[in-house]
Amino acid sequence: MASALTDAHGVPLSGTAHGVAAFDQALDRMLRFHPDVLTAADELTTAHPETAMGHALVAYLNLMGTNPADLPGAASAAAALAQHAAHPRELGHVAAVEAWLGGDWITAAEVLDTVLEQWPADLLALAIGHQLDFFLGDAANLRDRVGRTLPALDPGHPHTGFVRGMQAFGLEEAGHYGQAEEAGLAALATNPDDVWAIHAVVHTYEMQGLVDTGTRFLLGRQGDWGADNLFTVHNWWHLALYALEAGRTDRALAVYDAEIHHATSAGVPIEMLDASALLWRLLLDGADTGGRFAPLADAWAPLATADPWYAFNDLHAVMALVGDDRLAEARAVVERLRAWLPSAQGTNALMTARIGLPACAAVVAFAQGRYADVIAELQPIRSMLHLFGGSHAQRDALQRTLVEAALRAQRPALAAALTAERVSRRERSYHNWIQRARALREQGHETEAATAEAQAAEHQRSFAAAFTVP
Repeated sequence: MASALTDAHGVPLSGTAHGVAAFDQALDRMLRFHPDVLTAADELTTAHPETAMGHALVAYLNLMGTNPADLPGAASAAAALAQHAAHPRELGHVAAVEAWLGGDWITAAEVLDTVLEQWPADLLALAIGHQLDFFLGDAANLRDRVGRTLPALDPGHPHTGFVRGMQAFGLEEAGHYGQAEEAGLAALATNPDDVWAIHAVVHTYEMQGLVDTGTRFLLGRQGDWGADNLFTVHNWWHLALYALEAGRTDRALAVYDAEIHHATSAGVPIEMLDASALLWRLLLDGADTGGRFAPLADAWAPLATADPWYAFNDLHAVMALVGDDRLAEARAVVERLRAWLPSAQGTNALMTARIGLPACAAVVAFAQGRYADVIAELQPIRSMLHLFGGSHAQRDALQRTLVEAALRAQRPALAAALTAERVSRRERSYHNWIQRARALREQGHETEAATAEAQAAEHQRSFAAAFTVP
């Protein structure tokens, strides 16, 4: 065995000096969400196969895509990792990769926490654990995993700024919006191209209804996030959400066509999720989406028929199929999940049973006009949606579906209660106020409905002005 070395953060690993340098470079690319990470990781494992952590990186990159088609690549990298792992840190990564490959995402996250207890500056363990916390909807650990690591890092190292960006997102998902914004802006002061930190700050504005602030922030920093990174599409999606709040459906659709889903899109789940989530919101609002659902449904079709792997993806596949009026295929996804569950094991089985299956069934019911069934599926789980992953902003598509179903089912009291709750949490929202006006009018409260509409119009004007930023 080659003598033990340390990476750029002083964490031990086995291999050669050249292999370790290549690993450090690939890790840097990953922290920046730079597309070169894919090439760098492949070159690392080809030129330096004895560097076990390179195989760990390749395995994680395949797993992070949440695409069943990538699992053979992850399994191949896992085998090479197990063959070359020598240091206890590396053996910890072997256990994490094997757990994730085996469908136990929760244990994989816990193993990485154990690795970080011993080597808190293991930034690969931190970054992957952070993603797993996101996939699992574990807001507390999304926040606290990073908090446990930060004291171990050199404050002057540029990678520490990227960890601040992770901290910002964890704080935001846990509801600490002021601290999250502060941490995100501090991260960007060190690394302006930290697209994860940019997205964390954008989330803080989204959750507070600061659509105008968020729009100006994104437009003003477009050069830092708008192209050439693995998170470009998601940040464009956030701008499109802001456009919807500003009443600029035209702008949202233009962003969709140019940046979110088009003929040259990669067809990977992380991007197709954003496409489904945007078009579904437009469908709920009665907007004309043209023929956009059709190519998106085509892109989702292979995953919709694959063995279940991640319930969050299944939901968004069903949204696309329903949006394209492919109800038979959407129902087939629901039936496949229902038939799979009795013998299924692992984290995704829990996610599917608790949230994924009822959520998919609700989307199909909505398309069929069975709004009472939508309510029956979504109302019992609406406070537990985090259990199948994603962010508050992403999961809000289901909350909106419930509100719209209550309105269409002529359940104005339920709709009024839900919209009052939404306004109390996010007062500056055109959508919340316009839905509240509809609920109040259904109850016969015309004066209050007119007041709610005036609030909606005021916010819409304020938000629309933000899109005039050069």
